[in-house]
Amino acid sequence: MKGVGAKVTRGLNIGSLLLASDNSGARIVKIVGVKGGKTRKGRQQYAKLADKVKVSVRKGDPKMKGQVFDAVIIRQRKPVRRYTGERIAFTDNAVALLKDDKGNPKGTQIKGPIAKEVADRWQFLGKIAKIIL
Repeated sequence: MKGVGAKVTRGLNIGSLLLASDNSGARIVKIVGVKGGKTRKGRQQYAKLADKVKVSVRKGDPKMKGQVFDAVIIRQRKPVRRYTGERIAFTDNAVALLKDDKGNPKGTQIKGPIAKEVADRWQFLGKIAKIIL
């Protein structure tokens, strides 16, 4: 997996509720695990921008409710410092659901902007995004 070109701050905990920002059918999801996260033994994991997480669907399509999917965090409220010196923060926390381990998205379009760091690491998400900041 490609590295992120920014100093990404720890923005989300396990149990955080996020907006599903694609047209997969889910609306609100909850983080239940972080894939490939690095923390000290015994400490609760955290998620940040462009991380792959396990999410459980809380609201949305009745067929999807309660199911667990992989997802990528595409927006976070906590500011992220880029190496150019600028900081970027979004108005909400959002994810895009994935349908397989290769990073292919479940939806066909993403509503709202995504961060440039996400588009660099996950090329499939960059292709279906309307706005990349």
